[in-house]
Amino acid sequence: MTRKKKPLPILENITISDYAAEGKSIARVDDMVVFVPWAVPGDVVDLQVRRKKHSFMEAEVIRYHQYSKVRMQPFCQHFGICGGCKWQQVPYEEQLRMKQQQVYDQLHRIGKVELPEFRPILGSVKTQEYRNKLDFGCANKRWLTSEQLKDETLVKDSPAIGFHITGAFDKILPIEKCWLMDDLQNQIRNEVRDYAVANGLSFFDLRQQVGLLRDVIIRNSASGEWMVIFQFHYDETGGEKEAKALMQHIADKFQQITSLMYLDNQKCNDTIGDQEILTFKGTDHIFELMEDLKFKVGPKSFYQTNTEQAYHLYSVAREFANLTGNELVYDLYTGTGTIANFVAKKARQVIGIEYVPEAIEDAKINSQINGIDNTLFYAGDMKDILTDDFIAEHGRPDVIITDPPRAGMHPDVVKTILNAAPDRIVYVSCNPATQARDLQLLDIQYKVSEVQPVDMFPHTPHVENVVLLTKK
Repeated sequence: MTRKKKPLPILENITISDYAAEGKSIARVDDMVVFVPWAVPGDVVDLQVRRKKHSFMEAEVIRYHQYSKVRMQPFCQHFGICGGCKWQQVPYEEQLRMKQQQVYDQLHRIGKVELPEFRPILGSVKTQEYRNKLDFGCANKRWLTSEQLKDETLVKDSPAIGFHITGAFDKILPIEKCWLMDDLQNQIRNEVRDYAVANGLSFFDLRQQVGLLRDVIIRNSASGEWMVIFQFHYDETGGEKEAKALMQHIADKFQQITSLMYLDNQKCNDTIGDQEILTFKGTDHIFELMEDLKFKVGPKSFYQTNTEQAYHLYSVAREFANLTGNELVYDLYTGTGTIANFVAKKARQVIGIEYVPEAIEDAKINSQINGIDNTLFYAGDMKDILTDDFIAEHGRPDVIITDPPRAGMHPDVVKTILNAAPDRIVYVSCNPATQARDLQLLDIQYKVSEVQPVDMFPHTPHVENVVLLTKK
């Protein structure tokens, strides 16, 4: 006989006291921390507890008694359902203060290393339409809110193009307007939806692995070019004819698209790194501009998604590198060689290493396009490429610039960096928590000399951070 679970409590007249990680806020009830999404410090609320542990609870607001004085009206109709912009209800200056504090807390709490006074965070040039890339999922089941479920006119299994909802992997929240990218992406996405529905194209069913229209990626650049990538899923009855008719319609309607590409993805996930991508119209790339440089960006290329703010981020990295023209620089996790080429004219030589072979080919082309002849690029797993033998062959770096993924650097990579003993390490991070962990490992030989937080993603809790390490 199973024991009945006790119903989780409702907490009444609770004041939200502070911000927490991942865009949540916190309240304190009887010496227990309660994590609450969408709330703002100063809100007085009733909370329904959804999860209870020994030291904390997770809850959601079911009633507002009083709104915080710092709260503002969100500008997006999808706020509170779409999980992308968790802080639209918070003024931007307050967001920046929170992100600065987040970097400070994580470097102190996790890193436990001696830290200098932090530089003030660099706010984003734009707070709307700042992204150059959005990825929209397609599904035969749209997400419905609790209010929408009461409306019998809404069909639960109707198709949708938009964003995945946390906790509902096979359902998509239909997006009418996203404010994070130039409005042309809204027009393209909505036209794809309208054409597909009008012409009876099937939308992907992630559970059954059937359906034609699977994913749409839209990119643009400072050069004014637009790239659209369709993921289709052909089945035994075909689908290629319908797919090409859709792409021709989009190509005819949106002349701004300079690169229209597609693929047939038969995998269980939507990643495209290992897929063959075909060109339907135009080129297989677009060009991004930064300072006096041009960068080729292909369908698999990583490029910072906030173009204007990327320039400020990389400018900080170049400043921290303090190059005189005589240095050998290693650029780890180089991507398409953006940082490597950005600092090359101030260095003797730059060696870039990246996991994705296509990105390395783009990095080489980017050097050629810009007349840069003092770069070398290598593709492979960082811990396998960056070894003591590699350094013995190519020379001990004077400066290492590293911009790893969110997981941070592998311990073997940190060990090799310590063995290489560069004069300076510039660590660019999209995750201050894993950066703090790596700083603790590097603390054996290096001290943190400068810390510069940079906001790349307004209205989200994400923050980039650049740290300069110098020899003790």
